[in-house]
Amino acid sequence: MSAIVIENVSKKYILNHKAKKGNSFKDTLVDFGTSLFKRKEKQEKDIFWALNDVSFKVEKGDRLGLIGSNGAGKSTLLKVLSQITEPTKGSIRIKGRMASLLEVGTGFHPELSGRENINLNGAILGMKSDEIKQHFDAIVDFAGIERFLDTPVKRYSSGMYVRLGFAIAAHLEPEILVVDEVLAVGDADFQKKSIGKMRDVSKSGRTIVFVSHNLTAVEGLCNKGAYLKKGELVKFGEVNSVINHYVSTVSKFQLKQEWNNMNDAPGNNLIRAKRIQLVPENELTDNIITTKDGIRVEFEFWNSIKSTTLNVSLFLYTMAGECIFNVANLGQEFSQGIIESSCSIPGDFLNDGSYYISLMVVEDHLKPLYFFEEVLAFDIKDSRDTDDWLGKWPGAIRPLNLKVLSTQKEILELN
Repeated sequence: MSAIVIENVSKKYILNHKAKKGNSFKDTLVDFGTSLFKRKEKQEKDIFWALNDVSFKVEKGDRLGLIGSNGAGKSTLLKVLSQITEPTKGSIRIKGRMASLLEVGTGFHPELSGRENINLNGAILGMKSDEIKQHFDAIVDFAGIERFLDTPVKRYSSGMYVRLGFAIAAHLEPEILVVDEVLAVGDADFQKKSIGKMRDVSKSGRTIVFVSHNLTAVEGLCNKGAYLKKGELVKFGEVNSVINHYVSTVSKFQLKQEWNNMNDAPGNNLIRAKRIQLVPENELTDNIITTKDGIRVEFEFWNSIKSTTLNVSLFLYTMAGECIFNVANLGQEFSQGIIESSCSIPGDFLNDGSYYISLMVVEDHLKPLYFFEEVLAFDIKDSRDTDDWLGKWPGAIRPLNLKVLSTQKEILELN
């Protein structure tokens, strides 16, 4: 029995890139004349298809992993699936009660306390008060917010938001659980606990739709996979087959992105990227980065907020989506203008392999402004020229400045 049926779903957005109009009579005539001759061109330019003719079925009890690069249409598909937005074309049929965790704070009333939001979300899911009470303690314990239960959630950190949101969605017994990449905001222990909870949910015959850049987590949790690229479904089927196809086709080399026009740059009305670049600290041989080479990540962005405290975070991932580390500044006061940040990664630290970088800008230590996903991708080659060690060095890092020291503590005859 199919829990979800998606048939020829497309989603169109109209992008408004119109220049600011003048107020004079001459400006009005120019605008009118331009619109007559460029109307068709303007319409084509302003239409963006976030989803294009996507079709597949999810059977009851399946655990579907949605994968794809930033801008592939994953989040749009989840919003259509969760009935937050309607498809432009096509249809979606859902059998069963659905709970969705899409963005930090989705479904919460900021002025209400954690306790009140638990009751509110349960009511939205159609649960009776005694059903909510039955799961209440488990939700609070899982989220770890007992001390802040009666505090308005607007004072919660992004991590607390995610923990509470996931705990509510997972414990109130939905027949379909939809989870976006928001789990990346939580710490490693919470992510592991969440994956375990989703496994428990699936064992009871419920259906899960899970979006993540962590391919290891997708492979470990899901039995089915769907690979989206530029709004189109590239492959659907067994999760291992879909992941292998995705890894074999994804670009692994992008050292620089730059935008000269702020309106065309990724971001939102608060911040937009200007330049993101990986700069080797030494001159490269044949344009190859080796394990010996230090690298520097440079990030420039336009800040439209007049005066605020901003944190800039850098996430380094393996191509399998495993986070190697996340580093950030301590938070600085900035004015409107161009902000420049950089982070140096020393040589003899990363292992040979393929990596990508994402960046996040956070306001006042709590409010994520924008997550720039998979903005840089690069390969690192092994610099060893000796045959003393054969095979690949294990792990994602190779910190050769760390040593194991051994000494002869005592000489004994042991035979």
